[in-house]
Amino acid sequence: MHDQAAKAARFLALHQGERPLLLANAWDAGSAKLLAWLGFEALATTSSGSAASLGRPDYGVSRDEALAHCAALVVATELPVSADLENGFADDPAGVAETVRLAAEVGLAGCSIEDWSATQRRLYDADAAADRVAAAARAAHRGPARMVLTARAENYLRGNPDIDDTIARLRAFQQAGADVLYAPALDSPEDVRRLLAAVELPVNVLARPGAPSVAELADLGVGRVSVGGSFALAAYAAAVSAARELLNDGTYRFCELSAAGAEAVRAAFG
Repeated sequence: MHDQAAKAARFLALHQGERPLLLANAWDAGSAKLLAWLGFEALATTSSGSAASLGRPDYGVSRDEALAHCAALVVATELPVSADLENGFADDPAGVAETVRLAAEVGLAGCSIEDWSATQRRLYDADAAADRVAAAARAAHRGPARMVLTARAENYLRGNPDIDDTIARLRAFQQAGADVLYAPALDSPEDVRRLLAAVELPVNVLARPGAPSVAELADLGVGRVSVGGSFALAAYAAAVSAARELLNDGTYRFCELSAAGAEAVRAAFG
């Protein structure tokens, strides 16, 4: 428990540096080890990446499967690990709190909870969303480990790019006890400035095409940049490209990339 508490404290402190914490999302134990070897200071899971590793679409993993995945990443490296817990695998605050309590038991340094229900295909209303974050915060902060809770407002990912509503939700999540705030796909410099001026907690920005560079986000005052499922999906894209070359062209140029991968695996895992 002391080690978990130290990792959680370290994870939170990493949000206060001169440049954003670069949070790499791993999709299995091997990718976690590789990303740690490359020099990342903290890791997170990715719901889409872990689902893909099981041959399923995003939101296709059960709570038990997600927690087992988290446990595998926790033991894979010495880095702090934060979990993408989707909507907490529950609609009601008590169910969210139970998920976070179980997540703490596997040794995580942090976790995130979003205000979107994949099963109902809707955003929770603002008051219900804040109640869910409050329940998650109580569970995350109970005990000596005090996990870092990231509260996510999904408006911009779900076809509702409403800056005012997003800021209102994140301010409510801050009041409810969150430690980090995150609105995936909210990344225009103007919107980021408005958000940062309206809240006091560190803000996470998703790395994606068109988003400001890490240096630009640092100048704005962003505390963290994460990649979501991008690394995992890039790895799958490389596999697709190699397979299509063999199937369609009958050539082996992909062996150059695989040789570089083999060298990295030897260095990271050896």
